[in-house]
Amino acid sequence: MQFLYSWFRSHPMVSDTVWAVLLFLLSMLEAITQDSMGQVLLALVLCTLVAIRRRHPDFALWAAVAVAFVQLAYGRNIHASDLALLVLGYGAAAFGKPWTSRAALALGFVSGPLAFVAFSDTSMLVRPQDVVASLIASTPFVLAWLLGRFTSIRRAYYLELEDRAARLERERDAQSKVAVAAERARIARELHDVVAHNVSVMIVQADGASYVMDASPEQAKEALVTIAATGRQALAEMRRLLGLLRSEESTGEYVPQPGVEQLPDLLEQVRSAGLPVEFLVEGDPRPLPRGVELTAYRIVQEALTNARKHGGPAASATVRIRFQDSDLAMVIEDDGRGASAELVHAGGEDGYGHGLIGMRERVGMVGGSLDAGPRAGGGFRIEAVLPLGSVR
Repeated sequence: MQFLYSWFRSHPMVSDTVWAVLLFLLSMLEAITQDSMGQVLLALVLCTLVAIRRRHPDFALWAAVAVAFVQLAYGRNIHASDLALLVLGYGAAAFGKPWTSRAALALGFVSGPLAFVAFSDTSMLVRPQDVVASLIASTPFVLAWLLGRFTSIRRAYYLELEDRAARLERERDAQSKVAVAAERARIARELHDVVAHNVSVMIVQADGASYVMDASPEQAKEALVTIAATGRQALAEMRRLLGLLRSEESTGEYVPQPGVEQLPDLLEQVRSAGLPVEFLVEGDPRPLPRGVELTAYRIVQEALTNARKHGGPAASATVRIRFQDSDLAMVIEDDGRGASAELVHAGGEDGYGHGLIGMRERVGMVGGSLDAGPRAGGGFRIEAVLPLGSVR
């Protein structure tokens, strides 16, 4: 039954044709008893208009108006087929253009008085009760129009809901794509920082171990121990990043994200790789938002990695962190060879460009600012200001 109902709703002209045939058969019963070919022709025209009222509502209304005026002009009585006029008035309000709908309402109001004038004896005086009766005769046409208008409003409301749902679905898909892209970029930055720093430390230690393997086995052994520790740290960081890609149901312990408190361990690792680093803290240290903690750590990590890779064997670095009232100021500089301004601004293949892009993205995510470039006296300088906001 539900399937049949849905099929008729999806094929409105078929259902209209069925109703038109039923009305025509009812009109034929009346026409046979009265033996009137004019009544048959009238029923055929009106029922045909009922069948096409959804596809051509404007034409159907005005054709019905013309038929009705012909019927009034020849003074014929009201027949069963005139029920089609109610249906066509409803169709004009529900499916027609606005001006057709308004015309159908106006014609509905005057239908009763017109029928009274056409079918009454004009030689008699018009009584007040006749006027009231003529106005009441217009009520079915006005009610049919109101029902059609309600149908039109409801259909427009449903269409608006469907359109809104489609827009929301498109917006949701777009937001999902943006979120996925942002998450991929964040994981890419994390991978870059972890791999670039730890692998560079391992390479430096491995080169040093191979160089002193024969002359100083103990020093080579210490380098191998550093390589193993750095590898374990990199593996732990990688496990944490891979944990971000797992489903919510996965369980497992991953190391917490590093912050400012882990900077001494990072600097010690850098010093063991051969880069002297001076660490200065100004102001009163206090808890920081998690995003600022991670951003500060990664900036120092990337800056020292670049200094070790590009500063040369005699380079040294300084890390200064200043806790201010509303922000955290950071300055990381080295006295090595550094990189040219052209390579830095162009994002070149030497490693500075890609690292600086990641740093700028991180700083931008917390609403801070970053200034990076070669120092006037040689080396490289990175200055970042990270707003603290509300501490979480």
